[in-house]
Amino acid sequence: MDIEKRFELVKRNTDEIIDEGELRKLLKEKKKPVVYWGTAVTGRPHIGYLFPALKIADLLKAGFHVKILLADLHGAMDNTAWNVLDKRYDYYEKLIPLVIKSIGVDIGELEIVKGSEMQLSPEYMFDVLKMASSTSVHDSHKAASEVVKMGDNPKLSGLIYPIMQAVDEEYLKADAQLGGTDQRKIMVLARENLPKIGYDKRIEIINPLVPGLTGAKMSSSDEKTKVDFLDNEKTIRDKINKADCVAGDPNNGLMALLKYVIMTIKLDNKEEFVIKRDKEYGGDMKYEDYDEIEKDFVSKKLHPLDLKNAVAEEIINLVKPLQKDKKILGKLSKDAYN
Repeated sequence: MDIEKRFELVKRNTDEIIDEGELRKLLKEKKKPVVYWGTAVTGRPHIGYLFPALKIADLLKAGFHVKILLADLHGAMDNTAWNVLDKRYDYYEKLIPLVIKSIGVDIGELEIVKGSEMQLSPEYMFDVLKMASSTSVHDSHKAASEVVKMGDNPKLSGLIYPIMQAVDEEYLKADAQLGGTDQRKIMVLARENLPKIGYDKRIEIINPLVPGLTGAKMSSSDEKTKVDFLDNEKTIRDKINKADCVAGDPNNGLMALLKYVIMTIKLDNKEEFVIKRDKEYGGDMKYEDYDEIEKDFVSKKLHPLDLKNAVAEEIINLVKPLQKDKKILGKLSKDAYN
């Protein structure tokens, strides 16, 4: 795969890359660049994680070595109880690779890193303190505001969170970081502050977030906004049926799932998205790309109920490979969240 094709694969479905020139240079000069994606071990992962999983798949196909940081200490910084960190790590450590593998990508260049095994070294903590001495409370609070649960009386841990995430880039020896738009301020803080303690700034690959089923951010703490990977078929259908989906308005979580997850997978597999309908209502509708779906939805040619039924079927099929391990995942989940 030539450099331009690799670049376009990395860029696909992203909101922003800081910056594209640096990415092109990296692809040209380094045969096996390293990118990392981190997630704090807080709430139970949900289908919103399929979007970063697809970007990780793109990065693997583009020739990157991908490190997934399962950030247990960051979980504690974001108000997860210390006594459940290891149990939540165990759940993430089992589930996340299965999610990426279920997409059908070779995970030979995928590496899982446990945050505390790296972050408790004297050298790492020394650099956290060095960066803290050159980062204002205002800047750290601003960076953390969209990621950490700050509340009316923020804890000091929330201000440490973005500094640690910045230092992670160096200690993971990453050339780039992948994260959602809610992470952008932390990524910019990292680019501005790593050089102050003697390290290179990294490339930041920023993907949009998939909205929740009820319009708000898809959240592990709000069952109505998400579909859990372990939900059964009936629960999935019920949640999708109750999702916000106003006829003619494409600004909702279902359409975002279609655009960034379902139709991306369909495109890669050269498959059509099929909406099954009785002949008396016009018969089946078949689509090869998202824009066609949105056009018919906006014109009200495509009814929300038909869309919901089809999306529910697709999600059921997407989580099915993971549910082969439902027994062990269920036990790990119960230990971590009950």
